[in-house]
Amino acid sequence: MSNSSFSQQLRWVAILCAALGAIEVINFLTGRSLSGFGLIPREPSSLYGVITAPFVHSSVQHFLYNIVPLAVLTTLLLQYGQKRYILVTAGVIAGSGLLVWLFARPAIHIGASGVIFGYVSFLIVAGLRQRQIKHFLISIFVLFSYGGLLWGVLPTAAGVSFEYHLFGAIVGAALGMKPVR
Repeated sequence: MSNSSFSQQLRWVAILCAALGAIEVINFLTGRSLSGFGLIPREPSSLYGVITAPFVHSSVQHFLYNIVPLAVLTTLLLQYGQKRYILVTAGVIAGSGLLVWLFARPAIHIGASGVIFGYVSFLIVAGLRQRQIKHFLISIFVLFSYGGLLWGVLPTAAGVSFEYHLFGAIVGAALGMKPVR
């Protein structure tokens, strides 16, 4: 996708959103049975949640809060190319998941917000480090449009995994420090 057209990128985003939507419908219709695929810190039998937790949401509202920013930020991240998109996504999912598993408070942690925070911090850091005007402008757009989300790394709301937000942001920023080739 690094040389793909914008319409191809949008098609990829639509497929991603449809897949996440299908998971949400199944979870809704089964009484939230997929929440068992969440991540429970330091529980060895829950280690699979490092990979699965970002795909499961606690409610339709939770899903809707995540799907729009995820679609927008995915589109922006694809401007760095498919390879970078895949590396950042895999890095944010695995890195933030492992950090949540190791250090978060005992609870079931689910939702794509850790990925969203990772994308936000990656896009801000990488864009500010780039010498390409397109990436710099993306960085400024994300900073002004989504920068306020970064308050979510603080434990301000009960039932919200600020740990996923914090660790997603840290991993995304770290990945943004790596030069884009």
